[in-house]
Amino acid sequence: MNQLTNHLYNPLLAAKEAGRAILEIYNSDFDVWYKNDKSPLTMADQRSHDIIVAHMSDHAGDQFPILSEEGKDIPFKQRSGWEYFWLVDPLDGTKEFVKRNGEFTVNIALVHRNRPVLGVVYVPVKDVLFFAAEGLGAYKSDSSDVFELINGKASEKERAGLLRTLIDRSVKLPVYNSQITISDSQLTIVGSRSHSTKELEDFVEAMKKKYEQVKFISAGSSLKLCLVAEGKADVYPRLGPTMEWDTAAGQVIVEQAKGSVLNIETEEPLRYNKEKLLNPWFIVRKKPA
Repeated sequence: MNQLTNHLYNPLLAAKEAGRAILEIYNSDFDVWYKNDKSPLTMADQRSHDIIVAHMSDHAGDQFPILSEEGKDIPFKQRSGWEYFWLVDPLDGTKEFVKRNGEFTVNIALVHRNRPVLGVVYVPVKDVLFFAAEGLGAYKSDSSDVFELINGKASEKERAGLLRTLIDRSVKLPVYNSQITISDSQLTIVGSRSHSTKELEDFVEAMKKKYEQVKFISAGSSLKLCLVAEGKADVYPRLGPTMEWDTAAGQVIVEQAKGSVLNIETEEPLRYNKEKLLNPWFIVRKKPA
C-alpha cells in the first residue's frame, strides 16, 4: 500500500464509531434545533463531530488539522497555511436524518492543499461504506462482517493487514459493465431529495430533449456522488449551494472511479480550503465510455 493509503485506517474507524453513535440517537426520540440559515441540527451532528475529532486527534500519524462543519470557525489566515488537513461532515443529510429516511452519511476527507486525496463515506443505516485514495482506487463494502474487522485495538502491523482484507473483500468502483455515451438513448440523473431548484428542473427538461429516455433518481447527502461513482447514475448536476465538507470525500470516490466533479463555469475540479467555504455550482459525471 502507498503512503497515502496508510492514512485510511483511522478515518474508517472514526466513521464507524461516529455512525454507531448517530444510529443510537436516530433510533430514539431526538430533539431538532435550527441554525440561523434554517438548516436543522441534532445531537447526532455534535456527537459525531466530537467522536471524529477525538479519534483523529488521538493518532500521532494522522495529526493533521481538522476542519468540520460543526467546528468551521477557523480563520482563513490560519488554515491557508495547512498542507494537509481533514475535512469532515459529521452528519451529511441532517434533513434526511430528521425525516428518518436513512439517506445520511458520515464524510471524512483528507485534503492536500486545495485538492481532496482520500475519502470515506459511511452510510450508517445501511452499513455501507465507500472509500478511496489516490493510487488505491475507489471501493464499496456492504459487508458488515468485513467492516467490523476495523477496530481500535489493532496494532499498527495488524491494521495494515485488516485494511488489506477490507480492500480485498470490497468491490472496486465503478461496478457497471457498460457505459452510456453521448449517442446513446438513455440517461440517468441523480438529484437532491431535499434541495430541488428550478435550475435542476430546467436541466432535466433539457436532457429529455436530448435523450429518448431520462430517468431521475432522488437521493440525500453524498450518496448522490457515490451513485455516480458506482455507475448507477450518469450525472449529478448540483445547481444550488453546497459547502466544501459536503463534497470532498465524495469527490475523491468519484475521481478514483474515473469520474469527474467539475465547476460548471470553469470545467475544473472543485477546489478546497478557499477563504469562503461555499462550493460553486458543479456537475458530477461517471467514467466516460
